[in-house]
Amino acid sequence: MASKIQQLQSKAYQASQFLAKHGTGYYKQLLEQNKQYIVEPPTVEKCNELSKQLLYTRLASIPGRYESFWKEVDSVKHMWRNRKELKVEDAGIAALFGLECFAWYCAGEIVGRGFTFTGYYV
Repeated sequence: MASKIQQLQSKAYQASQFLAKHGTGYYKQLLEQNKQYIVEPPTVEKCNELSKQLLYTRLASIPGRYESFWKEVDSVKHMWRNRKELKVEDAGIAALFGLECFAWYCAGEIVGRGFTFTGYYV
């Protein structure tokens, strides 16, 4: 256990040295590349205003998303009613979509359990 702590400390030291050496350059480069997204003046009040705009814009988009969801549900219902006319390609695409959803679920479970078992909490 003591060797693991020592390894962790050395890794943390190496990371801090790397950040001290290259961090400011990376920060400046990042700001320069994305300067079109920076709002002037960069004040706390402006940040609060932008966060509220984002929140209420997202809230305003809910009815459109809700409508799109029910259109998709109606489409699936229609396909299910006419499943006798269903092509093999459509069934294959639906199966792959279901498999992808299940894979993402499994990946999320594995990642979630990994953080819990190692003691790291985000």
